[in-house]
Amino acid sequence: MTRSEKRIRRLVVGEETFLWSVRHSHRRDEQGRNVDCAETLTLRRHGARGRLRLVFRDRPGKLVPDGYPMFSGAVGTVDGPLLNLHEPGTVRAALDEALARGWDPDEPSGLELDGWAVFEAVAARRA
Repeated sequence: MTRSEKRIRRLVVGEETFLWSVRHSHRRDEQGRNVDCAETLTLRRHGARGRLRLVFRDRPGKLVPDGYPMFSGAVGTVDGPLLNLHEPGTVRAALDEALARGWDPDEPSGLELDGWAVFEAVAARRA
């Protein structure tokens, strides 16, 4: 069964429920080619107004899926770890790291972070 990128998933942490999704995005250049690929993990606490967006943009030395051989949700470094953003354990590690860095789920403006800025810390939490 194929995983739907548009499906909102639940993550229960203690007494709280968080909702999350993973999306792939890019823009097209003048020739119609896909460029600037990104994987985005979006989290919010159920009933809260704020959102956390971790955006992993394609850049040198970083791996973002755009077809074979990378699978949807995979982000990593050329010579380092690989994270699957579709795995609840990875989402929990990202949530814990964001909370440790001061993310407030009730902040209505939300927060967007460069996913690569927290990548190593999230990978360490997964190890």
